[in-house]
Amino acid sequence: MNTTEHVTNKGQGTTRIPNKLAEEKSPYLLQHVYNPVKWYPWGEEAFDKAKKENKPVFLSIGYSTCHWCHVMAHESFEDDEVAALLNESFVCIKVDKEERPDIDTVYMTICQATTGHGGWPLTILMTPYQKPFYAATYIPKHTQYGVLGLMDLLDQIAVKWAKNPTSMLRTGDQLADIMKHEFEASSDSAKVTKDLIDLAVTQFSQSFDHDYGGFGNEPKFPTPHNLMFLLRYAKLESDEKALFMVENSLMHMYRGGIYDHIGYGFSRYSTDARWLVPHFEKMLYDNAMLAITYTETYQYTKNPIYKAVAEQILEYIRREMTDKEGGFYCAQDADSEGVEGKYYVFTPEEVTSVLGNDDGAFFNEYFNITKDGNFEGASIPNLIKSNDLKPDNERVLRVCNQMYSYRLNRNQLHKDDKLLTSWNALMITAYATAAKVFQNNDYTDVAVQAAEFISRRLTDDTGKLYVRFRDGDSAHFGLIDDYAFYGMALCSLYEVTFEIKYIKRALSLANDMLELFWDDKYGGFFLNAIDAEQLIYRPKEVYDGAIPSGNSVAGYVLTRLAHLTADPKMVEYADKQLRFLAGQVKDYPAGHSFSLIAFLGALYPSKEIVCVADEKEDYEALTDYLAQNFEPNTVVLMKSEENAEEVLKTANYVVDYQKINDKTTYYVCENHSCLSPTNALC
Repeated sequence: MNTTEHVTNKGQGTTRIPNKLAEEKSPYLLQHVYNPVKWYPWGEEAFDKAKKENKPVFLSIGYSTCHWCHVMAHESFEDDEVAALLNESFVCIKVDKEERPDIDTVYMTICQATTGHGGWPLTILMTPYQKPFYAATYIPKHTQYGVLGLMDLLDQIAVKWAKNPTSMLRTGDQLADIMKHEFEASSDSAKVTKDLIDLAVTQFSQSFDHDYGGFGNEPKFPTPHNLMFLLRYAKLESDEKALFMVENSLMHMYRGGIYDHIGYGFSRYSTDARWLVPHFEKMLYDNAMLAITYTETYQYTKNPIYKAVAEQILEYIRREMTDKEGGFYCAQDADSEGVEGKYYVFTPEEVTSVLGNDDGAFFNEYFNITKDGNFEGASIPNLIKSNDLKPDNERVLRVCNQMYSYRLNRNQLHKDDKLLTSWNALMITAYATAAKVFQNNDYTDVAVQAAEFISRRLTDDTGKLYVRFRDGDSAHFGLIDDYAFYGMALCSLYEVTFEIKYIKRALSLANDMLELFWDDKYGGFFLNAIDAEQLIYRPKEVYDGAIPSGNSVAGYVLTRLAHLTADPKMVEYADKQLRFLAGQVKDYPAGHSFSLIAFLGALYPSKEIVCVADEKEDYEALTDYLAQNFEPNTVVLMKSEENAEEVLKTANYVVDYQKINDKTTYYVCENHSCLSPTNALC
């Protein structure tokens, strides 16, 4: 592949030679192909070079839509002076955190443990044997305001390594040993009790922002799985305070600038308490889980605003983030033309020039577009001061569509078009949930096509999953997140299609999870598979951060499959996993909200509905019931003459379930007690 590039700089032609990233598929790595830094991708070649030349390794981890990654790249990695230092004294490795979350997790955990904070870009200095001795996030080129600059840091490390690397080697060994012991030898387990649930609700109440919703101080993240837990708690306990925390948060997030009122979808987080000024990048996982949360809250409350927001999110994904093969892209950048947020803001004059005086004045007033602005001289559209929300209003939709078309042609956004199994699975769950609640067959089709994409492009011949697909290439062994999230997606697909193949595949994935990731000694699931590349330690994540952990979702999936199929193995390991999770989360359960969702499935009464019918049309009453009622602890199994043989292979407890009165029949069991079969589902 000839990737030498001829460019013109200030009127003179120069030739840029690509580095070792040229053959990669990651958009993030490809952004750095022509850096003067001699980057290597993670792999044997880089580490062999470091060992042979006895050089420390400079590891930089980020992702393509990361604003501060761009800043550090422009300041340092595109700078000849920095590059000269790096190339002379280090072997430099670039990693896309979204392609290799296993590598990112290992070194981010070390950064957080040694510095007290984390984030991207992540900067690691380590030995040729992958053992870190220095960790930081963004580093400016020059020392300023008491912060050590990259030039000074590199110079100090290079001199120290050349003279006496012993202390750095010792630090690397010690850190690796500490992390290995902490993450591979965690043996805490505990009984799952309601005390954990009650403590979490108390902790959420204490950090809840009554004025603007959400939890804690700015920057504020949507963290939709917190709201998903509280919504379930509100339903199961009939708790109005928990429901208020959910609704207050969802309404204020929608009103704020964190929501793109013109093109739809949510940005990653807000820099202020009011949700007004976002960090403008949009992530697939946020929008997937927010779509689920708004859909379920509509199902429970019947407030049409929540339905409108959920539908708008899904429209945004369909319109801008869906690949021609049916999968979903990762993210859109915060920056356009090198300026953060430029794509999203307007001035009153600009709006009027597009819409005319009448519609322009309406738009400016409705979305608070003012002369003074609210973001660097322009305005982020928002509804914070609006007393009349009109998400489905014909005029609002019309003027927003006009401004959307104008905005598309005014600025361009970088799009990370990787397709990740785990994040795609979250969006499949979102479309399947919306398909069930809104009874929208188009959403079903989108979810089915995305699942077929994963089967076709992100699954090998043995059924094992890959992490990502891009540009014709599938790569990297699947992690626990990929298996657990996809298992959840398949369960959701079954609930809207009643095609038993989805449950069979979910069971197959659950068995693969246990074979590849389960810790037989201490319980829980490791992040990376036993047959994958082994790093300096094997991480085991439980904390539910921006995305739920693979362990918490695995607990949810195993519990769901246990209720649905009564498979003894699923029942056994669901109990083991929940006990493992309880031991890990007991100190601060509010930081583990998806584990709490899994606990709710075990602690509160469950309902199993088996429907025996001849044709799909015969269970319309069931689909209506599932659409209208938010029942998070209900599972449904469909048995017909056509699928009876396959259903019995999956859930043989329904062998004697037959129609009565030659009509569609429902067998309902609640909290381990079964009612008489009936032809009418109440």
